[in-house]
Amino acid sequence: MARASRTFVCQACGAVTARWAGRCESCGEWNTIVEEAPDSAGVGGGPQKSLAGARAKGRKIELVAMSGETADPPRHVTGVGEFDRVTGGGLVPGSALLIGGDPGIGKSTLLLQVMAALARKGKSVVYISGEEAIAQVRMRARRLGLADAEVQLGAETNLKDIIGTLESGQAPDAVVIDSIQTMWTDVLESAPGTVAQVRASAQELVRFAKKRGSAVILVGHVTKEGQIAGPRVVEHMVDAVIYFEGERGHQFRILRAVKNRFGPANEIGVFEMGEMGLAEVPNPSALFLGERDGETSGSAVFAGIEGTRPVLVEIQALVAQSSLGTPRRAVVGWDGGRLSMILAVLEARCGLSLAGQDVYLNVAGGLRINEPAADLAVAAALVSSVSGMPLPPDCVIFGEISLSGAVRPVNQMDARLKEAEKLGFTRGIIPASAARTRPSTALKFTEISDLAGLIAHLTAGDGKGKGDRRARDV
Repeated sequence: MARASRTFVCQACGAVTARWAGRCESCGEWNTIVEEAPDSAGVGGGPQKSLAGARAKGRKIELVAMSGETADPPRHVTGVGEFDRVTGGGLVPGSALLIGGDPGIGKSTLLLQVMAALARKGKSVVYISGEEAIAQVRMRARRLGLADAEVQLGAETNLKDIIGTLESGQAPDAVVIDSIQTMWTDVLESAPGTVAQVRASAQELVRFAKKRGSAVILVGHVTKEGQIAGPRVVEHMVDAVIYFEGERGHQFRILRAVKNRFGPANEIGVFEMGEMGLAEVPNPSALFLGERDGETSGSAVFAGIEGTRPVLVEIQALVAQSSLGTPRRAVVGWDGGRLSMILAVLEARCGLSLAGQDVYLNVAGGLRINEPAADLAVAAALVSSVSGMPLPPDCVIFGEISLSGAVRPVNQMDARLKEAEKLGFTRGIIPASAARTRPSTALKFTEISDLAGLIAHLTAGDGKGKGDRRARDV
């Protein structure tokens, strides 16, 4: 009988090697490689079957035309509007979701509120905690005013006992596992939280969801880089990957879907943390701009798109003389590399020297912006801070900047400008090339073709004279 091959897996990144080593070549971590059971045993054990035997005994699968009609999947609408928006309209029976976030950001609080809302609609829900005792979960429920909801609670980390309990009766409509890193199965000898245990536990829970039709929500820890801890294969197993984001110093929390098989990706939901838990924010634009001071230089309003929702946020910039040999570049809520690029373009194409000055950039409200359409608003905030001239308080700005200094068009211009118009803005600064498809809005907008035109328009005040060639009022 052939000897089973030995497999060594890095517990930090999941890389597989043929032999043990003190340092993982993939992630560079030390003492994270451990031996795991060979693939021939699998999660459930048993000898590995040959491919020829599987070919001989395989049954013929049914092939259908892609042009056929398929009904939309049914959903469990929770009633928490922002959560339903991110999931695509509610929880789909038989789906598996993975929710990650920083410690203390409010993942358990959010899911307890969602499960309580489902229970009040007559759904059968189960909340399994591997980190807290039942008494602790009950204390949180009483503090949030959810003690009257018929949510079944459990405190267990043994996966076999959890699956056995869930399969003993009628399958619940929704199950929360908090968290997947605390689950373990006795089939593997590794400790809970290791790559092998997380992968095997997630696989069994996803299989249960597909088999019994329950919506399973897995809570995941995150690393210091902000990624969900454990093997990336878990993110491929589940139907949706959702991040719960937010800054400790802000009361706003952002629920963002980075993968969703039953709805749009990059959709966001906004919550506000208060004494009674997380409250929905149906109009985040008005909230993000609520404390804005329009008379201060270095402030620009950016009209962005998060998923399918237009969101207006304030971008704040401060440029100050540096007393250090290497000036500081501090960024909150945006990509630091993108800021370096904007500064380089301003210096190389427009002659605006910021080499000896500290630059601070902040997206107000704790929101993190990922789209390049914020380039023009960032540049406008920097120019306003350098010149000391405030931007018009009723003006929104968006556009992508290329390395040549040209301003490139962005998508969904109508949605951005209509959201600005709804909140009382009357003017906009947009890319000039977007004039081929004029936005259907009553806003007066100025077309900018390059960064030099933006600077000329902002410093001239009325956009006349020096900036006529590059900035045109419409």
